[in-house]
Amino acid sequence: MEEVEAGVYRGIAAPGVTLQEVAAGRPPPLRGDPVEGTLVAPLVPGKIVAIGLNYLDHIREAGAERPGAPLVFTKFPSSVVGPGDAVEVDRSITERVDWEVELAVVIGRPARRVTAEQALDHVYGYTVANDVSARDVQFSDGQWVRGKSLDTFCPLGPVVVTADEVPSPQELRLGLRVNGQDMQNSSTAEMLFGVAELISYCSHSFSLQPGDVLLTGTPWGCGEFMEPKTSLHDGDSVEAWIEGIGSLVNPVVELGGHGRQ
Repeated sequence: MEEVEAGVYRGIAAPGVTLQEVAAGRPPPLRGDPVEGTLVAPLVPGKIVAIGLNYLDHIREAGAERPGAPLVFTKFPSSVVGPGDAVEVDRSITERVDWEVELAVVIGRPARRVTAEQALDHVYGYTVANDVSARDVQFSDGQWVRGKSLDTFCPLGPVVVTADEVPSPQELRLGLRVNGQDMQNSSTAEMLFGVAELISYCSHSFSLQPGDVLLTGTPWGCGEFMEPKTSLHDGDSVEAWIEGIGSLVNPVVELGGHGRQ
């Protein structure tokens, strides 16, 4: 699907066309009629591979040491929600919930031990991700999976834009707003390791399959590194955006308050 004007989307694949079929050489048909109804997450990934500390401006704001190789972790697919879905905060688990806009890469062809020069040939398309993070959980655990994988902590959308519509994934503006206020505003040119290098690096350790999603890191502007620290609260609205792809908007709801019991 692609956004052709504000809030209007057109399909680019007929019903039943899967990423596996695209990988096998079946191209999506011409764009169809406008799509009506509520958008959901554009896919449920087989696995979500995420990269930490991959933007130079974020490394500087965090006062962190520059990684010598991609810092790989994962988010569970059960954390995925779509546009308009609530990010649910359970205060019995976390008090410091942060945002992270990220370029999400959707794998379209199996990738195993591919070179950086081959890597982008294995990309189906791109979407917007918000790598929502429970910072207190993340840092107290000593590893990141639980704090990054709480239910609803991986909004994806609003659509997947096919790779042919993105000439260079390293030349995209991206940012994030909370209640309309700019928090993050940067460019994928700030990546320490580019998309092609990340795919190649990961594929030498484990196979990437059609439908897998690679989250490529976040730029400066996370609430955890502000003075004072800033977190998400009940009633907040979070908008993550990437040029050429669209805006992903999600409300924040505290469980036990207005959220699900």
